Amino acid sequence: MEQIARLRRALDSADAVLIGAGSGLSTAAGLTYTGERFERYFGDFIAKYHIPDMYAGGFYPFETLEEYWAWWSRHIFYNRYVDAPLPVYRDLLALVRDQDYFVLTTNVDHQFQRAGFDKKRLFYTQGDYGLWQCMQPCHNKTYDNEQTVRHMIEEQRDMRVPTELVPHCPVCGRPMTMNLRADDTFVEDEGWHAAAGRYADFLRRHEGLRVVFLELGVGGNTPGIIKYPFWRMTRDNPQATYVCINAGEAFAPREISKQSLCIQGDIGEVLQRIQ
Repeated sequence: MEQIARLRRALDSADAVLIGAGSGLSTAAGLTYTGERFERYFGDFIAKYHIPDMYAGGFYPFETLEEYWAWWSRHIFYNRYVDAPLPVYRDLLALVRDQDYFVLTTNVDHQFQRAGFDKKRLFYTQGDYGLWQCMQPCHNKTYDNEQTVRHMIEEQRDMRVPTELVPHCPVCGRPMTMNLRADDTFVEDEGWHAAAGRYADFLRRHEGLRVVFLELGVGGNTPGIIKYPFWRMTRDNPQATYVCINAGEAFAPREISKQSLCIQGDIGEVLQRIQ
C-alpha cells in the first residue's frame, strides 16, 4: 500500500514526531465504552438505570455518593488500572521509541505510560482518571486515587461503596471529584503545568525542522487542542508532514494537502503494517 510506504518514509526521515492522540486510539486498543465490555462491568447499573454507555454513566445523577463512587471506581479501574486488551499502544511505542517524540493527548486513561512511554514526553491536557481533586476546588492540588479505588472495587456491594471510602477534600472537607476537564473547576496542578512546559519546549526546539505531526483517532469534540494546531503548524512549516489515521474522519484541509497523508482505517492494523 503506497500510503503505508509514504508514512514509513516520512517517519524514517523525520527529525521529530509529535503524536496527537484522541479517544479513537484507545477505542482501537479495545477500551470500548459500549457493547460487551460495558455490559460485563456495568450490567447491574444498566439494568437499574438503563445507562446506554460508560461515557453517559459518568454524568448520571446518582442519589448518593456511595453509589456515585461505585460507578466511578469501576470506570476508573477498568479504564486506567488495567492494560488495554489490544497491543496498539505498544505497537505505537515500537514505532517511535528510537525517535525524538512527544505525545499530546486528550485521553485520560494513562495507557501511554502503561505501554512504556516516557512520562516526561507526555502531556495529558484533559486530566487523568488516576487523580482526584476537590470539587470546589479550594486549592490547586490533585491526589492519586489508586489505593482507594482498588478498595472500592473489592468492597462495594449492591452498587454502593462503604461510606468510609467516599473521598473528601483534606483541606475543606467537601467531596472529591475526578480531575477531568469538564468546566472551569478543573485543577491544572504542578504536574500539568510542567508537562505543558515540556510540550512548549519540544515545539520550540523543532521549529522549522522535519516534524511528523501524527494524529491518531482525533474526532471533532475538541479540535482546538490537537487537530487545528497540527494543521496550523504544518502550514507554517514547509518541512512538516501531517498524518491523520482515523477509522472514519481522516482528512486534511486543502491548504496543506501536499504535506498531508490521510489514512482511513483501523489504527491498530495500520500501525502493525508500518512496523
